[in-house]
Amino acid sequence: MELQLARVDYLQVGVTSQKTMKLLPASRRRATQKVVIGDHDGVVTCLGIKKGEAMPVFKTLPGQRITRLELGGALNTPQEKIFVATGSEVRGFTKRGKQFLSFETNLTENIKAMHISGADLFLCASYIYNHYCDCKDQHYYLSGDKINDVLCLPVEKLSCIRPILACQDRVLRVLQGSDLLYEVEVSGPPTVLALNNGNGGDSGEELLFGTSDGKVGLIQVSSASPVHKWEIRNEKKRGGILCIDNFDILGDGVKELLVGRDDGMLEIYNFDSTNEPVLQYDHALSESITSIQGGCVGKDGYDEILASTYSGWVTGLTTEPVHREGGSGEELKISQEMQNKISSLRNELEHLQIKVLQEREKYQQSSRSSTALSAVPAFSVNDKFTLNKDDASYSLILEVQTAIDNVLVQSDVPIDLLDVDKNSAVVSFSGCDSEPNSNFLLATYRCQANTTRLELKIRSIEGQYGTLQAYVTPRIQPKTCQLCQYQIKPLSLHQRTHFIDHDRPMNTLMLKGHFSFAEIHSWVVFCLPEVPEKTPIGDSVTFYFQNTFLDTQLESTYRKGEGFFKSDNISTISILKDVLSKEATKRKINLNISYDINEVSVNHTLKLIHPKLEYQLLLAKKVQLIDALKELQVHEGNMDFLIPEYRCILEEADHLLEEYKKQPAHLERLYGMITDLFIDKFKFKGTNVKTKVPLLLEILDSYDQNALIAFFDAAA
Repeated sequence: MELQLARVDYLQVGVTSQKTMKLLPASRRRATQKVVIGDHDGVVTCLGIKKGEAMPVFKTLPGQRITRLELGGALNTPQEKIFVATGSEVRGFTKRGKQFLSFETNLTENIKAMHISGADLFLCASYIYNHYCDCKDQHYYLSGDKINDVLCLPVEKLSCIRPILACQDRVLRVLQGSDLLYEVEVSGPPTVLALNNGNGGDSGEELLFGTSDGKVGLIQVSSASPVHKWEIRNEKKRGGILCIDNFDILGDGVKELLVGRDDGMLEIYNFDSTNEPVLQYDHALSESITSIQGGCVGKDGYDEILASTYSGWVTGLTTEPVHREGGSGEELKISQEMQNKISSLRNELEHLQIKVLQEREKYQQSSRSSTALSAVPAFSVNDKFTLNKDDASYSLILEVQTAIDNVLVQSDVPIDLLDVDKNSAVVSFSGCDSEPNSNFLLATYRCQANTTRLELKIRSIEGQYGTLQAYVTPRIQPKTCQLCQYQIKPLSLHQRTHFIDHDRPMNTLMLKGHFSFAEIHSWVVFCLPEVPEKTPIGDSVTFYFQNTFLDTQLESTYRKGEGFFKSDNISTISILKDVLSKEATKRKINLNISYDINEVSVNHTLKLIHPKLEYQLLLAKKVQLIDALKELQVHEGNMDFLIPEYRCILEEADHLLEEYKKQPAHLERLYGMITDLFIDKFKFKGTNVKTKVPLLLEILDSYDQNALIAFFDAAA
């Protein structure tokens, strides 16, 4: 069934957070619903749509930023009471805007996630979960990693309270009271939770989750153990999931799955005969979608998908057909209603232009006076710096509430900037002096008009660590700039994982000394990404990591006074040894360092590098042949005389060139890893083999796996 939806932009409020827009229940089936939205100005706006115009029902006074908005009410009644989380406080409003609740919680941090079920209120700060009933403290739980969202399975169906926390360490934690019932491991850091079908399905135990790397899944959370139903992989490399809803937009009696992503993609999935989701429709908005819901908004009887975006736009995709009557030639007659709307918008635009001129004049006069004060306009930057497992690169996403003029990127460590297809910005590189100032990269991205979101891709080198800085300048007057800083960690390409293969040949690094649990944890946080900043609960902790580029592994176990690090890559152990000893020296702590090197691990790592190196060498050879083969083809008029291998290269020429372009310095990166492995192998034996590196590079240029392994073995 073909889905035809027309886009309507209703209004713009302030900057919005995730899950801060809801539709109030309708008075009757398919009647228009009121929209309620909270923004960073602390304003709750409730509005209805009449003749395509947004008509305010109520609007609260500004205050602290609103981080969550939920609807509530007595169980089995229409959920039409509005609850907002602002700072550490929860406020409640009726559908007419009267405040009936102001509950100051005992949380010392701001509320990050909220869920309401009848008289039960579930709140989460960064690591703390609290359950209140009738505003009285009931249960408390301290999570091992940051909490991104919270949800409770429907009490009406289960007759018990079963809260679920979505945590940054790729785990859903299912609670019972103040205790952990069990953990559910998922394929990415979960950012949002939703009940399947809006009610948890027939069993009430079905839970939808979305991850920051763009996957969506369904899990049945039973009292004993979880059952994974299905998962949508992010094959198209789209953005992370920020919001999920279910709504029957096709009108076939089955609710579709609605998904909003942080790259502005809005997706609708329907279900095939096996109950597997299939993409039915997608639409690209220009900024991240913070909330999504299905309902009837613009006109009675016409269903709609409503979305709110980061900069506060409330946008609908409606099933209402756009009426156009054909006139003579290509002319289109516009309805009276549309003409009135255009006239109204023109008047509003003229009024705004006059107001802008008056305010600019006022500002110019005040800035010239002797008592003038410089006023720097404030603007909000929504940023995200994450490691992509698929291509071992970091994504830096910068989103501003207004149009971006330019972004200056500076790094004090060597990094590669990779091409991003979605970018329309023009990049220019400036020469930089790396020796005295440790300045390795200086690049400027000049954005086109109305660009509010910019995505950059970088690839770092393990062992080289420092700071990446982005100076963001929006198109506002007077000119102002905001600095965003991101740490490139020593083992920057490692990602947290749940399991590792213990049968691999492992090298071990052992540390002993007079350091506290908190001190060694802070060193591990400094070295590795995705480690929670808060010191873990208990006497000791174990974290598992996987290198996204080479697939090598790292096991990290530490407690007060000792730490053990195991990896099948000697270079990983070497980097850890250097960095940890440097950090301990800064704090004047004496470390007793010992290590156990497994010779077999070197050949094991070379075998992991082999397919990547072979592929890159072959790709480089194919790209070198393309121009000569094209010349032959033009000269001969066809390519029938070529052997199949060369014909294949010509047929795939565009794809090969595109892939080669996407992998700058890929071959050099692999050469560098093999060189580091060679040096590190002999460093642990107390031998300096740097003089043999040119010979190693010669062997790599005429690469043969057996010859390389033989060189490593014979170099001693």
